[in-house]
Amino acid sequence: MTTSTTLPLHAGDAAKAKPHLDRARQCESAGDRDAAVEAYRAALTEHHAVDTVFSLARLLDRIGEDDEAIELYERICFGKKPPVNALINLAILYEDLNELSRAERCLRRIVDEHPTHPRARMYLKDVMGVTEMTIDADARQQELRKNAILNTPITDFELSGRARNCLKKVDIRTLGDLLRITEAELLAFKNFGESSISEIKAMLAARGLRLGQALEGGHDQAFRREYLDYLKTQHDEAVLAISVSTLELSVRAKKAISLLEARTLGELACRTEAELMGLKNFGLTSLDEIKLQLANHGLSLRPLE
Repeated sequence: MTTSTTLPLHAGDAAKAKPHLDRARQCESAGDRDAAVEAYRAALTEHHAVDTVFSLARLLDRIGEDDEAIELYERICFGKKPPVNALINLAILYEDLNELSRAERCLRRIVDEHPTHPRARMYLKDVMGVTEMTIDADARQQELRKNAILNTPITDFELSGRARNCLKKVDIRTLGDLLRITEAELLAFKNFGESSISEIKAMLAARGLRLGQALEGGHDQAFRREYLDYLKTQHDEAVLAISVSTLELSVRAKKAISLLEARTLGELACRTEAELMGLKNFGLTSLDEIKLQLANHGLSLRPLE
């Protein structure tokens, strides 16, 4: 159905519309809704009154003509002083269509002017509850999709045998592992050459990704904080809080730790072997020193997985 008039509100002759309105109400009382709709339409062609628009919209709403009902409700609700019932009915229709922000705006217009209006407050609470549930569900769904992507095994991607073997040797097994390691760190590993790096970068670029992406924008600090929280459940916090300045290390190893900005044993244990090996002039001797000091306190460097 479509509306039969586009007259501005209040336009026309109310006296000419009255017989049609009387008939519309009689038909509606008798249960003849189709005849009532036609009578309301006829009344609107004579006088485009807010009450008549509301009555027709309410009747169309009841018989399931939601699209036209919404159009009519919107016509009177977008004014300065819309009927409260029109705003409530329009909000309910919006909610049914899952247009929650529109429903909320309608109800807030009522509550802003009538703060204690019981129906408006009740419906607004319902809409806000559905909105929060929708946001939570969307967030969970996005998190699940993200985790599914990050946990995709490297074996699922088209890479040469050499590139696969190189990644396997450094314990990089998923897409997420690649996003948490930099190009410099990969190159620090033995037998990891430019050709394998180029191949891996091309594979990531084809998916809009890049090496070390998860370490950008502060994500690396968040990841390390999460791992440190895990360590606190497994080790004595007093041990984790020991200052690295007390460790017996060579000047080169101490400089490496300084570059990583690791101040405690816990912070040092949150770093990976790949991060250390990616530092300039850092070799296996220094790595062994640090691993030994951590082992003396029952700790080890964080694994890539």
